[in-house]
Amino acid sequence: MFFSIVFIVFQVILATIAVYQFTLSLFGFLKNKSRKRHAPQKSFAVLVAAHNEAQVVGALIDNLKKLDYPAELYDVFVICDNCSDNTAEIARGMGVHACVRTNNHLRGKGYAIEWMLKELWAMPRQYDAVVMFDADNLVNPDFLKLMNDDLCEGHQVIQGYLDTKNPADSWITAAYAITYWYCNRLWQLSRTNLKMSNFLGGTGMCFESKLLKDMGWGATSLVEDLEFSMRCVKRGIYPVLNYDAKVYDEKPVSFRASARQRLRWMQGHFNVARNYFFPLLWASIKERNLVKFDAAVYTISVYNTLLGFLLTVVMWIDMALPADNVIHSMYSYLPWWLIGVAVTATVLQFPAAMMLEKVRSWKMYAHLLTLPFFLVSWWPITFYAFFTQNNKTWSHTQHTRVVRIEEVQGK
Repeated sequence: MFFSIVFIVFQVILATIAVYQFTLSLFGFLKNKSRKRHAPQKSFAVLVAAHNEAQVVGALIDNLKKLDYPAELYDVFVICDNCSDNTAEIARGMGVHACVRTNNHLRGKGYAIEWMLKELWAMPRQYDAVVMFDADNLVNPDFLKLMNDDLCEGHQVIQGYLDTKNPADSWITAAYAITYWYCNRLWQLSRTNLKMSNFLGGTGMCFESKLLKDMGWGATSLVEDLEFSMRCVKRGIYPVLNYDAKVYDEKPVSFRASARQRLRWMQGHFNVARNYFFPLLWASIKERNLVKFDAAVYTISVYNTLLGFLLTVVMWIDMALPADNVIHSMYSYLPWWLIGVAVTATVLQFPAAMMLEKVRSWKMYAHLLTLPFFLVSWWPITFYAFFTQNNKTWSHTQHTRVVRIEEVQGK
């Protein structure tokens, strides 16, 4: 009986969080109103994080040089971090700044950004804002215009809309694309509509320079984006989403490469949860602040995944044993129709998000059949990440081909 009570308590906690997130997601069905437009006036330092990115960095640089924004108001800086290829030569040859960093002890994107910002603040020219991309990204031509609009409206931290530039390459990239559409619409946009904090996604990010100088970067975990998001929320600065500012990110094609990338994310997420959950939770209670409570809940989503995996395994083992069941599940006390409604609502969220995002490819909808395998694979990855969370080794995603913005936009 004791084990059953503990089991049910954990199930109730997970179900409560799931209902909370589902309730928030309903506010993503309505699209936010367009923001006020402003004439170009803000200057930008566009940082491109690159580690051995010779194959793809040229496509991004070419893309960035053609942005629909006055050329005199932005400069591109490629952070050539511990590169052993000709990334720096390509950047210089294309007329942008190649900033070479070599440090075999402090490796990873977070450290590279921290180093680059110190270099940037020491330069003669200072910029109103800093924009960050990864070298394998592509971006819509109006990106800086939209960042300029938000900065002029007083926003200090802005996240662009993260999309996938190679969704049709494999069932893995299709799964990434579907989950990104889902998160953009039913996680990010819902929080925008509720005037809650959005969460940074690692690329397509814009920061007011004054804020960065005041806060410092200080985000050197394996998920520097989530870490900086929580630092902002803790200070009462809430990142916003610009739904129209699209960035296209390259996703791993193979399951093995995907698992390695997601393992890094989960390892870093455990680190952020450990450092920020309780401070944000106490602050939310003390200040009666729902935004900080939501951020605290988001930090422990990695533990939700871990706990869900463990409870499922225990339940499967209990059902497989020949003796009478030792563990009683919460679901045995619920009416069948309620369980059916919950499962149906969960399953329909993904195609609903795709329809709201106007996805027209039938092949993408067909990949909804393989999506469950991708989602379930998060369980063992998260389980392994829990025991290796102190590992801070940065894993590099190998590129398979070059994609240009014209291909992504279907031109």
